[in-house]
Amino acid sequence: MQTMEAIFKRRSVRAFQKDKKISKTLLDTLLNAAMMSPTGMNLQEWEFLVIQSPAVIKSLMTVHPHAAALETAPCVILVCANMDINHAQRFWVGDCGAATQTILLAARDLGLGTLWMGVECAPDRAEALSKLLKLPANIKPFALIAVGYPVNEMQTANSRFNEKKVHYDKWTWE
Repeated sequence: MQTMEAIFKRRSVRAFQKDKKISKTLLDTLLNAAMMSPTGMNLQEWEFLVIQSPAVIKSLMTVHPHAAALETAPCVILVCANMDINHAQRFWVGDCGAATQTILLAARDLGLGTLWMGVECAPDRAEALSKLLKLPANIKPFALIAVGYPVNEMQTANSRFNEKKVHYDKWTWE
């Protein structure tokens, strides 16, 4: 699959083949791709917690209000930032966002489905997740990504291109 095809075919998946596990080779490929993502000042402050235990995955549903899809997910990747890295405070959200998007696109390319669930955007959710997973104080959770083989064939979305959201040289109003 080419890059543009992965971009246009990527969709959020909320139902996975629960008993079809993700191989370590595929997981390593996803994480290797994520670590190729750009980072401010090349900080590479991201850290990844791969969760495959059904009991731990189920517990995630108790702290994230939009995590019902985890019921069938065989794997969840928690994208985090190591705040002990110099200057991480300035770049971590963008850097973790880039790594998250790279995982989503790489997974689609590999025939896997994903669902991005925000964590950083809700401080209470981030705190509960940190406590549940016993994250060190210097590790900030950014996003949960459910990963698995979709139950249904992934559909290509209709175009979202909206010319009114594009401005050239100066801001234009309508």
